[in-house]
Amino acid sequence: MRILIADDHGVVREGLKVLIDNQPDMEVVGEAEDGLMVTQLAKELSPDIIIMDISMPNLNGVEATRLILEENPDIRVIALSVHLDKHFITEMLKAGASGYVLKSCLFDEVFRAIRMVNRSEHYLSPKITDVVLDDYIHYMAIYNKSADDHLTARERQIVQMLAESKSAKQVASRLHISPKTSDANRRQIMNKLGISSLAELTKYAIRKGLTSTEF
Repeated sequence: MRILIADDHGVVREGLKVLIDNQPDMEVVGEAEDGLMVTQLAKELSPDIIIMDISMPNLNGVEATRLILEENPDIRVIALSVHLDKHFITEMLKAGASGYVLKSCLFDEVFRAIRMVNRSEHYLSPKITDVVLDDYIHYMAIYNKSADDHLTARERQIVQMLAESKSAKQVASRLHISPKTSDANRRQIMNKLGISSLAELTKYAIRKGLTSTEF
């Protein structure tokens, strides 16, 4: 199994790499420190499995998972996170993740999750109870589109970067667009959401799980 690790903490990546490479049926083929990098490496390396952190700069794990699986649905994504919050779990599953493992778990649970999703099965850490899964299924059945669902994947990415205090010029550089286009996109997003300031946009991004207060 060819595995790509995405986590913004180098210690976590290195620890996982050492342990995974010691498994006879697993190989780490790449590492990414943010969501933009993992989407690019997924294209270049076509791994079997991606171990994906949720809270990463520039592009969070939920949005990265959506983008990757839109292009290559054969890749399996396992979320590895400190978050036990129902919102994060639901969003990762909606994005197409096949597994969700808590960072507090033992490493043998990570290996179990990898082997299960490689067999096209799903894996959730035991602490994530059946109630959460039932709630997710119920939520999907009655889900009504809200304002943020009208944002495109690119617009959600821009919202995250702006909320993380990236300037229009920095956003433009990362997305390979002109500063003028970047600023126009910002105005369009704020109008679409009915938001008039960057402070409100930051609160919106945190509330929707697009970023966290640690950036």
